[in-house]
Amino acid sequence: MANTLIPASASKQHYMDYNTSLSPLILKEYGRNIQKLVGFLRTIEDKEKRTQYAHTLVELMKQIAPTVKETNETNQKLWDDMFIMAGFELEVDSPYPIPEKEILDKKPDRVGYVNNRIKYRHYGRNIELLVNEAIKKEDPQEREDAIVYIGKLMKSFYSSWNKEVIDDEVILNNIQSISGGALSIDLEKVREGNLFERLYKDRKKSNNNNNNRSQGGKHDNRKGGRNRRRR
Repeated sequence: MANTLIPASASKQHYMDYNTSLSPLILKEYGRNIQKLVGFLRTIEDKEKRTQYAHTLVELMKQIAPTVKETNETNQKLWDDMFIMAGFELEVDSPYPIPEKEILDKKPDRVGYVNNRIKYRHYGRNIELLVNEAIKKEDPQEREDAIVYIGKLMKSFYSSWNKEVIDDEVILNNIQSISGGALSIDLEKVREGNLFERLYKDRKKSNNNNNNRSQGGKHDNRKGGRNRRRR
């Protein structure tokens, strides 16, 4: 396919070129031969023939990168790359809009970083996000349910970092502080219903209890076995 594009004179000249005399590669992933073919396209005077060769060249560029899935976006990228290698000075009937030269100098937008400080680091930023969502709730019951859920999470997170048990009043004060006083619930109601009970129980204690029970059962069986033997 490439032979239909490269004239005999150009192919002979290729073997006489030295790296020091060659122009720098614009897009290294395609290699120098593709770049030369793009340069050859610019020398074709007939636009219809030039366009036909351009389509052939794009197909050749696909073979150089066979792992790329053929989609509308990847095809457009191949045409864009061809225009880039041509210095945006290639007049053909492209199936896609011709890219602007300024895209090469355009710098990507800077990624914005969250500079807001977390008020209580042991709770994490997600708690603050949940508090903000709870503030938006207009229904009183939904808002109270959200406060209770946030309180459970906060108590669970606190217990994972600290051995001390945190009081419900402290949790409630933290919720009010994070929400700027927008969220509140009756403290006595929380204590009576144990509403801020942790979501995650200590697994170590339950595992130890199960191990002790199983070991105790084995121990009893051994004793029973000994007694039976004595009898």
